[in-house]
Amino acid sequence: MSTQAPTFTQPLQSVVALEGSAATFEAQVSGNPVPEVSWFRDGQVLTAAALPGAQISFSDGRAVLMIPAVTAAHSGRFSVRATNGAGQATSTAELLVTAETAPPNFIQRLQSMTVRQGSQVRLDVRVTGIPTPVVKFYREGAEIQSSADFQIVQDGDLYSLLIAEAFPEDSGTYSVSASNSSGRATSTAELLVQGEEEAVPAKKPKTIISASQISQTRQTRVEKRMEAHYEATAMMHMQVEGGVVTKQLAHKTPPRVPPKPTSKSPPSQVTKVSAARQQSPSPVRHVKGPTPTPVR
Repeated sequence: MSTQAPTFTQPLQSVVALEGSAATFEAQVSGNPVPEVSWFRDGQVLTAAALPGAQISFSDGRAVLMIPAVTAAHSGRFSVRATNGAGQATSTAELLVTAETAPPNFIQRLQSMTVRQGSQVRLDVRVTGIPTPVVKFYREGAEIQSSADFQIVQDGDLYSLLIAEAFPEDSGTYSVSASNSSGRATSTAELLVQGEEEAVPAKKPKTIISASQISQTRQTRVEKRMEAHYEATAMMHMQVEGGVVTKQLAHKTPPRVPPKPTSKSPPSQVTKVSAARQQSPSPVRHVKGPTPTPVR
């Protein structure tokens, strides 16, 4: 693995402490190889003789300096320096020891929000108090521990909860508590994480038609078209003869027309009689009744 110079992922934060109470500085540092850590006060290396009772520790990249009972003489600038073969880094903060006290006060409270699934979420508060309040974040009453998914960071009086990637199961009630020797304050807000199916507007329901219904509908349309075609064809073959409307369908054979005579001579008497007999299929005999006798 390549070497990496030290970097403070969480720098020191200034502390306001009540006289006689404990004051703690802590910072998170990374680097390869693991850096060595040193503490300073007003530019001078801290020693057991210079700061009796102070506790210094460094584990898993977390550097901590704790002074169990501070006095006004402890006020000043504290620094931590991390060094390895690739370089060094320094973080500095102030310690203010006071006899006055003030309960925690939120100058910026949590704000409710609605976000999309997969979004990054940042919940911020600003809180003051003397001594410096201890700030904790909660979800549905359970305390949130800083991790890769839920990171708690501080920058002066600004405290933030960072959610790297929000999911619907992260929805709920979030709260922040700030407490010190003078009191306790709480701020609460709601977080709603919408899933992908909730982000899409609801579509109107579609009518589903089966294959048999589609086939039947098409067949009905074809039959109607054929009927309309036959009616149009029949209308084209309508003729008017002697003032009487006669409908001749196209599929019927038209009546035969006798051929015209080739000779200009008039038809013979036999032809006329034959034609007359054909035109009178049932001849009628006319019987002369008796002549009435005149009355005298």
